[in-house]
Amino acid sequence: MIGNIEVLAHEETPLGLLLLRRRELLGDPGTFVTEITLNHEFLMSSLHTASERALAGAALAMLREGGGEADAARVLVGGLGLGYTAQAALAERGVERVAVIELLEPVAHWLADGLIPLSGELNADPRFEVRLGDAYAHLLAPPAGEERFEAILIDIDHSPDDRLGRASDRFYTRDGLAAAKAHLAPGGVLAVWSYEEDSPFADAMRDSFEETRFVPVTFENVLIDEEQTDWVFLGRDRSGGGPR
Repeated sequence: MIGNIEVLAHEETPLGLLLLRRRELLGDPGTFVTEITLNHEFLMSSLHTASERALAGAALAMLREGGGEADAARVLVGGLGLGYTAQAALAERGVERVAVIELLEPVAHWLADGLIPLSGELNADPRFEVRLGDAYAHLLAPPAGEERFEAILIDIDHSPDDRLGRASDRFYTRDGLAAAKAHLAPGGVLAVWSYEEDSPFADAMRDSFEETRFVPVTFENVLIDEEQTDWVFLGRDRSGGGPR
């Protein structure tokens, strides 16, 4: 314990030093939050999870509204984080399975070892699984066998223009989106989280999907005492996945 911060775990990764910590908010004694940092830069927190949960809710709402198959829906999540997107997907009506692809092995271990707040809930749900791997590489490669998803939810980079590495560069292009669409079931939805509204990627989405939405998620960030807006980029084809 250093001051009000308890380091729960830390490990070097290909992206740098990954740290899981728990701390008491100085401005709100008795309130504890769990956070992940990478190379000492903030990544995510259990305090503000509205946009992570909205990523799942908005995608599955668009699936239902567009006539997609919402019953027995299969959901793929790119990036485990603290698990709030996966939790929100599992809470949606008709979701049959949620598979998460996580690049960083320590994050998967933290979940398995009960170190994050949602560990017990997620580990106990038989519909939930974590696969180690690169979600971008998975989506840019041809689908394995007949596996398709009604919703694919991506929450890895800070934004399409603020990336953790170069591996995702192609994903944010028209060519990359065409490859990712091959992993969608007919009428399926691709959703991407971003902390900023991004015009170039929005243009690529409009060119790649028959229907697009760009949903702002605004919440009060108590750490900086001001409103913050994150974004969810959504796309679907009425006729299903695959290249147009």
